[in-house]
Amino acid sequence: MTQFSEHFHTASDGVKTYYRLYKARTPGSKAPVMCLHGLTRNSKDFEDVAPMIAALGRDVMAVDVRGRGRSDRDPNPDNYQVPVYAEDVAGILKDLGWRHVVSVGTSMGGLMTMTLAAMQPDLLRGAVINDIGPEIDPEGLGRIQQYVGHAPTYASWQEAADGVRAVNGDAFPDETGDAFWLAFARRTCKEREDGRIVHDYDMAIAQAFDSGDGGLPDLWPLFDALKPVPVLLVRGALSDLLTEDTARKMEQRHPDLRLVTVERIGHAPMLTEPASAQAITTFLKECD
Repeated sequence: MTQFSEHFHTASDGVKTYYRLYKARTPGSKAPVMCLHGLTRNSKDFEDVAPMIAALGRDVMAVDVRGRGRSDRDPNPDNYQVPVYAEDVAGILKDLGWRHVVSVGTSMGGLMTMTLAAMQPDLLRGAVINDIGPEIDPEGLGRIQQYVGHAPTYASWQEAADGVRAVNGDAFPDETGDAFWLAFARRTCKEREDGRIVHDYDMAIAQAFDSGDGGLPDLWPLFDALKPVPVLLVRGALSDLLTEDTARKMEQRHPDLRLVTVERIGHAPMLTEPASAQAITTFLKECD
């Protein structure tokens, strides 16, 4: 049985954004949850997490931001920016009639969460930030820049699994079996009409990612927009994007932030690890 329904939101510029809606197993009065993925990923990242949350009595929305998954590829690559994605998500929430939500944001999705908190101060009732912060380790950025927009195509799903393992293997050193990497490939890739397997995002997102002088804006003001709400910060112990030092700074700066570190995992935790899942379950039970 399909666990979710499928929908599209059309932005003012005509770009359609796809999202999945998981209904709460037992409807309740608590705020629904929006799941926001990372730079090259899509809503399939949450196909195990979203049902887990729905079982707790909350509706869940998981999005493919523009340029990823089943969403439109934007004819203007300059629009591949976090503020534009946040506007798209705000439009989806308006379509759904959701005035208050809890956000679960992985990597870029965490930056989207901070941006939405600044855009709409009354929107969030809580936030799970997965392996990202206001200071981003240059080592991790450099690694991402090496592969974004340069992804190969594959002749088979096994070849695709081997390809994603080559890029992400250091983040999951204990995952040595094919099953994990085949599932990873099927979440992040798709089969073209000619039978080739390709990564499921617009390669043009690299243009916006690589633009600028190499410096990053000050993201601490965006993080500070989360101060009115409880935050669960999930960090992979092996992360090359969120350092332990930055995580501790976030913990000191936010009045209600709890930090969970997932051992033997890099960027980014799947959120299905026992430590992640338990922390998220406890956090959501305590949020409005």
